[in-house]
Amino acid sequence: MDLDSNIRTYPDIGERAFGKKGRILVSVLMYTELYLVSTGFLILEGDNLQNLFPNMGIEVAGFEIGGRQSSVIIVALIILPTVWLDDMSILSYISASGVIASAIVLISIFWTGAFDGVGFKEKGTLVNWHGIPTAVSLYAFCYCAHPVFPTLYTSMKNKHQFSNVMILCFILCSFSYASMAVMGYLMFGPSVQSQITLNLPTEKLSSRLTIYTTLVSPITKYALMIIPIVNATKSWLPMNGKKRPFSLFIGTALVISNVIVALSLPFFGDLMSLVGAFLSMTASIILPSLCYMKISGTYQRFGFEMVVLWTIVLLGVAVVILGTYTSLLEIIRHF
Repeated sequence: MDLDSNIRTYPDIGERAFGKKGRILVSVLMYTELYLVSTGFLILEGDNLQNLFPNMGIEVAGFEIGGRQSSVIIVALIILPTVWLDDMSILSYISASGVIASAIVLISIFWTGAFDGVGFKEKGTLVNWHGIPTAVSLYAFCYCAHPVFPTLYTSMKNKHQFSNVMILCFILCSFSYASMAVMGYLMFGPSVQSQITLNLPTEKLSSRLTIYTTLVSPITKYALMIIPIVNATKSWLPMNGKKRPFSLFIGTALVISNVIVALSLPFFGDLMSLVGAFLSMTASIILPSLCYMKISGTYQRFGFEMVVLWTIVLLGVAVVILGTYTSLLEIIRHF
């Protein structure tokens, strides 16, 4: 991006490296990842809302909708207005509250374990080799922000600070992830669920605060996942398709399709594992390495750098194959 100021997005990098096919490949992977992550948000919301109100259900035209299904639909209706917003600056402030929410969740879970009778006494198998592919896939999902790095870089006022910002973000995220993993393991051992909030005793104030905050966090981030897909869809339409009514229609249609997928695949951990293995690993590990080698010409020079990059690519391919296979087997097993 320093070499060519016309490169502003991740698809632009794919096109610079591999032409139109590179742009299409990067775009498909990036938007599919955003779509499935937003679907995961609805699953997360539905599970936690049902955990708080297990007997909740609604009846429409004589049809009774179960607690979890009605929870997903209610959350989608709450989120829908944020998808209609045109001003991305407003969304940035909404999203910033999600960072605060993550800190509150971490502190509340620690409080539940330390002071509300749960304790940190559970033990389990420290290494479960059978679960390694799923674990690595989930790790990849945790670090799947690479496709937004170019947009973040171009939007910064002081671009020379980008490396410092990136390092700080990775350190904070890693600390947060590791703390949550260790607390979940020590609090609930092998019985910990795909969302630790589903294990928490809902009668405790700290647990309810955690669950309520978990409900708020995806609402603050959902639109940031969907709006890039809306804008991309609008760019493929004729000029009349870029008007405001069409934008509202596309956003609404995407939310409705998200709800349908969330109701069809109610397996949060397995879906996120699939996204991490197939999409996040490809978009965050394999493609950046290949694009860098192609643009810089490293692939033509045998040396230490090329060996390291090809090692990263091959390890990434191995995770994609094993992680995707394992995730699909788990999803099929649920059905």
